[in-house]
Order: sequence, then structure tokens, then C-alpha cells
Amino acid sequence: MKLFGWKGAAAPRPVLSRASSVGVGMLGEWPSGYEAQVRAAVSANPVAQRAVRLVSEACGGAAVIASGASATENARALDLVRHVSAGQGLIETLALHLLLHGNGFVQIIPDADGEPYELFALRPERVSVDYDNNGWPVGYIYRVGERVTRLWAEDGRGRTAIMHLKAINPLDDHLGLGCLGAASGPVAIHNAATSWNKALLDNAARPSGALVYDSGKDGAVLSAEQFARLKAEMEAAYQGAINAGRPMLLEGGLKWQALSMTPAEMDFVALKASAAREIALAFGVPPMLLGLPGDNTYANYKEANKALWRQTILPLMTKILGGIAQGLRPVFPGLELMVDLDKVSELADERSALWERVSGAAFLSDEEKRAMLGIGA
Repeated sequence: MKLFGWKGAAAPRPVLSRASSVGVGMLGEWPSGYEAQVRAAVSANPVAQRAVRLVSEACGGAAVIASGASATENARALDLVRHVSAGQGLIETLALHLLLHGNGFVQIIPDADGEPYELFALRPERVSVDYDNNGWPVGYIYRVGERVTRLWAEDGRGRTAIMHLKAINPLDDHLGLGCLGAASGPVAIHNAATSWNKALLDNAARPSGALVYDSGKDGAVLSAEQFARLKAEMEAAYQGAINAGRPMLLEGGLKWQALSMTPAEMDFVALKASAAREIALAFGVPPMLLGLPGDNTYANYKEANKALWRQTILPLMTKILGGIAQGLRPVFPGLELMVDLDKVSELADERSALWERVSGAAFLSDEEKRAMLGIGA
């Protein structure tokens, strides 16, 4: 039986195993499950959401070219990659799954003749790997609520049926490691700082004070009824941003003592900015592109965009397109998928410099120059 393109190994395969969980356990009171982390980061945190969208949308909008197979097969492969299935763009969805979860599962849906008709990206948190006694995968289990579907890795003709793309994971032989777990701590800190700011605004956008009751020489204290009435009046008439600056009317020996915040208590401002930069670092996005202050790593936005493409988007696209091409090769022999770098505006300067160097090389023939530039005869 062939699995994932292997045609019968001459020696026994090593035994594989998997980690107890996809992510690594972290200390602190923040979400540890995938769905809870997605809600805290992508749904509730502006920095994480923008970073994820910046990478996934750039991957989805990149120009893809096909080569290696016949012209007709190359065109069919590009149609499969560009086709929108149930509203999802394949490349953008896979980039999102790999970035967050570390795994991407693509089901090849055949037509009546058994030929690839559609590529559909499965939600990775719904998929689990089914493996044999030695730990080698033989299929996948797809769960939606109480419905369970078994998906074989190959169809009856030895062709790939499920393509599994994964980010490298040093602790698991079967599942990849996403960026969401590493970003969950900074996301929790950033969200907590936002909640702090909201609470500060609700309390007149200034540090709290204290009402001091001066009873004089008799040492009397407020009764429970007087304390409850005073607290209710404070909440109704003086608390909140809408009541900021309203003068207080005090009676019966009451006086207001303002309290200021210490520099240590004000550190949350710098802490929030630091957490935002760590979120950007976890998702591979230069902080400058997210509008974060205090980061001078890149001279300007142009260099930051170039770094984003070179360090994050292109490696991610290479993994995605390489996995899809490998899964489709049983149908389209020799297929290669890649990003058309000539159409990436952020890398135009590098392309121009290459053209200048090649055109100025007098010792090269025209055919050699065209080959170096990737131009056919």
C-alpha cells in the first residue's frame, strides 16, 4: 500500500509518535485551547487580527504560475488553485490555517471520472490523524459536532485524496506547530491593558481618590445606611467619563483626597506597546507595518514591506504551493507551482538590480542572460 507517495520502503519505517497537544502549555491566566485563543487574538485583538490579515491576504493575492506539466495541465492546476470553494479562497485560507494552527488540510474532491474537480481546505481543529500501530498516518478523522467522517489519505487508484501541509513541530511527528500559542501571552497582556484603559475611562479617566470622613473628637463612624447612600450617590453622580470634572458637594465632615499613580503603576503603557511588538514578532510581521511606535529596526515602510515578503510571505507560499503541487503530481506529472516574483511590487527593486547586473555582464551570451532572468528562448 502506498502512502503519501512512498512506493514500498526497502527497510522498516521508524516508529512515530505525537505530542499530547498541538501547542505548548504556558503559565498565566489566558486561553489555552485553539478556539479560545482564536477568539482572544483574531476576534478581539486589533494587532493580532491585522497581522494575520496582512499575511493571509497577501498570500491570497499573490500571482501564482504553474510549470513542469503540459500547457493544458498547468492551466487546469491553476484553475484548481484559484477556484473559490464555498466562499473560501484556497491560498488565503491555507495561509491562515498554517499561521494560526500550524496545519493545513486540503481535500481533493473528484468529479464523476475521478479527476480533481475542486480543492477544499478543511478546518484543522476538526481534523485528527488516524495512524497504524507504528504511528504512520493512514487516514484522517473529520469531526463536526456529532458527525464523524473518515477520510483516506489516498483514493482507490493510489492518488492523493487529502493533502496535509504543516509547519515544523519539534515535539510532534504528525501535527505542525502554529504561531497562536506563542502569541497567546502577549495577546492576553495587550487585551488586559485595553481593559485597564477602558476601566480608567469609565472612572473619569483619572486615578481614583478617597473620601475621608473627619468625625472630629468624638471618633464616630458612618453608619451602614449612610455608607450605602454615599456609595450610591458617588456611582450615580460622579463616576464615569460623562461626569468627569463635575464639582463635588460634600457634607458632614467629608473631604476628598486625590490619589496619584506611581511610575510603577504607569508601566502598563510601555507594557502594552511591548506586548503589541511581541504579537507582531510571533506572526512574522514588522511592527512598523502595524503602526506600532518605538521600533526603528527598518529604515522605512519600503524596507519593512520587503522584509515581510522575504521572511514571512514567500516561505509560507513556498510551503503551500509545494504541498499542493506534490499532491496533484499523480494527476499532473511534473507540476510545479510558484509565486510570480515579477508581479510582486515590493520586490521590484531587487528585480531591477538583477536585470542591471545581468545586462552589464558582457561575458554572457544573450541566451545565458535570458536563462538567468528566467525568460524562455
